[in-house]
Amino acid sequence: MDYIARFETLSMHDVDKVGGKNSSLGEMIHNLTDKGVRVPGGFATTADAFREYLATDGLAGRIAERIKTLNVDDTVALAEAGREIRGWMMDTPLPPGLEAGIRHNHRLMCAEAGEDLQFAVRSSATAEDLPDASFAGQQETYLNIQGADNLIDAVKRCFASLYNDRAIAYRAHQGFEHAVVALSAGIQRMVRSDLGVAGVMFTIDTESGFPDVVFINAAYGLGETVVQGSVNPDEYYVHKPGLRSGKRAVIRKKLGEKAIRMVFASESVAERSTLVEDVPMGLRHRFALDDDELLELSRYALIIEEHYGRPMDIEWGRDGIDGKLYILQARPETVKSRAGNVQVRYKMLEKGPVVAHGRAIGSKIGSGPARIIQSLDQMHLVQPGDVLIASMTDPDWEPVMKRASAIVTDRGGRTCHAAIVARELGVPAVVGAGNATQTIQDGQEVTVSCAEGEDGYVYAGLLKFEKSERIVQTMPEIPVKIMMNVGNPEQAFHFATLPHEGVGLARLEFIINNAIGIHPNAALEYRKMPEDVKAAIDAKTHGYGDPVNFYVEKLVEGIATIGAAFWPKRVIVRMSDFKSNEYANLIGGPQYEPHEENPMLGFRGAGRYASPMFRRAFQLECRAIKRVRDDMGLTNVEIMLPFVRTLFDADAALAVLAENGLERGKDGLKIVMMCEIPANVLIADEFLKRFDGFSIGSNDLTQLTLGVDRDSSLVAASFDERNPAVKKLLSEAIAACKRNGKYVGICGQGPSDHPDLADWLMEQGIDSMSLNPDTVVSTWTRLAGKR
Repeated sequence: MDYIARFETLSMHDVDKVGGKNSSLGEMIHNLTDKGVRVPGGFATTADAFREYLATDGLAGRIAERIKTLNVDDTVALAEAGREIRGWMMDTPLPPGLEAGIRHNHRLMCAEAGEDLQFAVRSSATAEDLPDASFAGQQETYLNIQGADNLIDAVKRCFASLYNDRAIAYRAHQGFEHAVVALSAGIQRMVRSDLGVAGVMFTIDTESGFPDVVFINAAYGLGETVVQGSVNPDEYYVHKPGLRSGKRAVIRKKLGEKAIRMVFASESVAERSTLVEDVPMGLRHRFALDDDELLELSRYALIIEEHYGRPMDIEWGRDGIDGKLYILQARPETVKSRAGNVQVRYKMLEKGPVVAHGRAIGSKIGSGPARIIQSLDQMHLVQPGDVLIASMTDPDWEPVMKRASAIVTDRGGRTCHAAIVARELGVPAVVGAGNATQTIQDGQEVTVSCAEGEDGYVYAGLLKFEKSERIVQTMPEIPVKIMMNVGNPEQAFHFATLPHEGVGLARLEFIINNAIGIHPNAALEYRKMPEDVKAAIDAKTHGYGDPVNFYVEKLVEGIATIGAAFWPKRVIVRMSDFKSNEYANLIGGPQYEPHEENPMLGFRGAGRYASPMFRRAFQLECRAIKRVRDDMGLTNVEIMLPFVRTLFDADAALAVLAENGLERGKDGLKIVMMCEIPANVLIADEFLKRFDGFSIGSNDLTQLTLGVDRDSSLVAASFDERNPAVKKLLSEAIAACKRNGKYVGICGQGPSDHPDLADWLMEQGIDSMSLNPDTVVSTWTRLAGKR
């Protein structure tokens, strides 16, 4: 009998022999080493060896009899059965041939390395890491195992872990027969990430299923903290098309708390071989990976994905001694890649007080009474429909996770085992919420929303929400391009799954207000700020070096995320259009903003850009756009200037853009202006000599044509984009662009609110309509029916 197989002799054809995890390691070592992918070597015990082990003293028959009538949803009975079976297995010796094979291969590997190596011992079941079931974290892993005797003990513990409570329940719920699943132990040389960094990456966005990014999590120390969900890791996104074309396509970063790390203990015995320690505060405030490392990891991810021909879930580590990056495991992604053609969307219809927030898992909404659970022995308290609140969960909690309407944890990231299981179960979860177990009361009614982008929110009360379904299909041809208005970059990947022709309005204000929160002049003049303002700025800018770099990089990340989501379709980015009162609300803002009686008609839009009061601040926006286009290769990103009152303002703003490397026409850059002031229409031909077209802002155009304050409820009834005077200006603006051979679109609220206005605009020959995402499909379908 073959008791042992070296990794380099294995391939994906050997799942029945050594399980999914080990066969995948062999596949990569055999096929991807020459392509530069580093995978630590090792060996695996075989499934036949495991079956011989189970044949000892009738062990297999006793297990089958014990499980035959077990109700896995009875957590007490499940725990008793699992404990008894594992006891039997630990009391049963390994077959002599298997033990001899482990000792022999251990001796060979240590001799080849010239040292007494540390090993990771991982379970690899013949029914895991399959395209339709991940089996994530169902069996045990033992790290920092040194010495042949300790290795043999760890292998036996791995075998016994096939009958962990969670593994028994998971197989039952997935429809796998217990007796046909065999276990192989993978013995792999340890990467010294205890002295470095480790984590998980996916070749797909885990929440939206967007396929054109590599999503990476990273934390200090061994990767088990990320996998288990005991740490809030850093998050990074790399754009695949940009990476393939040689660009530095790191489009987004989010600094994680990274409060703890797992390191080697002084002992190398299973269950005592690692310990958890606090991470020094200085390291927590730095990103764990630099851009070069992110790009290298992402290149590995692309090679692995292309080899397997499907989205992948990959564990990696950076060795703290040799500084190199290694791939530790690779398995198929099992949730988003299996999504059908029915798209389900959830939307909050009302909001309440936020009692906790963290990272959203999935895009659903759930509600019910909160049930705070501190340990496994309290699982029976969770009733169907309850919201499970815990410090963290792990795969042991799978039976109770099934019963919950939603899950909230204090700790964990979007790639931990609990998150993977929550996705498979279709249960919305908010992880890394910090102190949800303190801010939420047991029994309190709450609503958990994962439908608002990457951040998930827990609201007090049972709030109203809606659920809609639509079949994803090819939309009919119509003579107008349907684009989208996008403010929040965190929702861009979700929005990109809708039918679209790009983005007609990407708003910088959302990025500045939500992701930055600092007045640009306060960032530029940080040293002059009062101490309290400096402290507020410092709290926001960890990991970015200095406030100016933070400001630019956050703009880059927001713009690049939207640009990447809709690549290669056109993405028109409107430069900042905050009013003075809105800028004053930012950190440091009151020192730089005038008090104006009517900010809507005051110091805003293009009139700011060349002003001595704002020119340097506008240059930061220019730097961001140039980085996105030049360094990341997102040349689909174009520029739009808002509120251009005069030709002088137009020329001055265009001059500042050109001085900062953003010259119209250079490298294909298109610059359009918002047509939102009656003067823009009255001398449209002159404006169009300077720009590549108009994007009509119907909100301001209506306000200024009718003399109606759109923010006043007293005159709200008079605000209507369908007023004949407004429609006359709309018609003349479209005609002027057609006359000059220039682009014309509309990005105001009108077509989203008024379907009949959308019909009329199509009749007028407008090139595009940029709509709110929730009206894209209905408007497109309506317009197709009008042809």
